[in-house]
Amino acid sequence: MRVDIEPLGDILLARVSGELDLRTAPEFRDTVDGALERDYRDINLLLLSMAGVTFLDSSGLGAVLGRYRRLSQRGGRVVVCSLPHQISKVFELAGLFKLIDAFDTEADAIAALRGGGAGCQQQTR
Repeated sequence: MRVDIEPLGDILLARVSGELDLRTAPEFRDTVDGALERDYRDINLLLLSMAGVTFLDSSGLGAVLGRYRRLSQRGGRVVVCSLPHQISKVFELAGLFKLIDAFDTEADAIAALRGGGAGCQQQTR
């Protein structure tokens, strides 16, 4: 599992790839939380770009949900984008789409986080 962090002004983009599971969820959590708490403390918008995620289990879902809860507590927001079909199905079955919006592309998600705009479309499930 790999997480590449990129600040985009008021948004923290985390590109996630590989397996997000029991073994890797702590690393995911530590990487994202570390960036939000140490390096980018003023950012309350998190975009998880998941195009490269190949596997997601309940521990991975819990790690994503934990970031949602953490940012929600401080008035922030988490969205996901570029979900592979099988990962989207896991999100759907777990009911995460009731809490976390999903978008087809990074550009769509960024536009939505910054207040919308033409071309913003929620990912079809």
